[in-house]
Amino acid sequence: MPPLNQSIPAVSTEQNLSVPMLQVAALDVYYGESHILRQVDLTVHPGQMVCLIGRNGVGKTTLLKSIMGLLPPRRGTIHLMGESLSGRSPDQRARKGIGYVPQGREIIPRLTVQENLILGLEARPKAHQAAVQDSLEQVFELFPVLKTMLARMGGDLSGGQQQQLAIGRALMGQPRLLVLDEPTEGIQPSIILEIEAAVRKIVTTTGVSVLLVEQHLHFVRQADWYYAMQKGGIVASGMTSDLSNDVIQQFLAV
Repeated sequence: MPPLNQSIPAVSTEQNLSVPMLQVAALDVYYGESHILRQVDLTVHPGQMVCLIGRNGVGKTTLLKSIMGLLPPRRGTIHLMGESLSGRSPDQRARKGIGYVPQGREIIPRLTVQENLILGLEARPKAHQAAVQDSLEQVFELFPVLKTMLARMGGDLSGGQQQQLAIGRALMGQPRLLVLDEPTEGIQPSIILEIEAAVRKIVTTTGVSVLLVEQHLHFVRQADWYYAMQKGGIVASGMTSDLSNDVIQQFLAV
């Protein structure tokens, strides 16, 4: 089996030091005339895992959708490895290297597990859609249960298995940045630990950066850095190892 990092471009030390993987600056997003995101600044460095925390309804999912191009900002900028994403559609952003697993997973229930995974190839530049089997094996290394279910319909999987499938599908696109919205929502504790371990392994063995929204404290602590949101703005940030009980009680629904 090829090593997990074989199909994902390595990030140079120079890039690590000089150019953020993701840079969000002074972002304002509205729903109609409702001001949802307010002057949001957020940075994810290459090979870093960043967790966005906050109570329900503070704008976390809106921020992720804005990064993916699903919601247009009224003001502010979003850059991926120094390149502006302004005006780029969600599929163009995916081909630039952003893998997105939305809240609710959104796997296609009437396609098989294998067909759902193969769909992830659409996010790759056309020149890099070869070596399908190698990519599948890398996903199976993270989520072995998927290999036993290739012919099963996606809609027949449990919630935890669907989440694993959704993450695997995103990885098939060879992302540089993996964006996860509440990956443990509605999932049994044993599967949560498997998903935590897989996401941490993605970061440590491939250099892929991760930005996730999460409420599960144990998972939050797997990240290197956190941003806390309140009323549409970033109000606190720091190393997750320094998360105090006060911050946890204020921003996590525990």
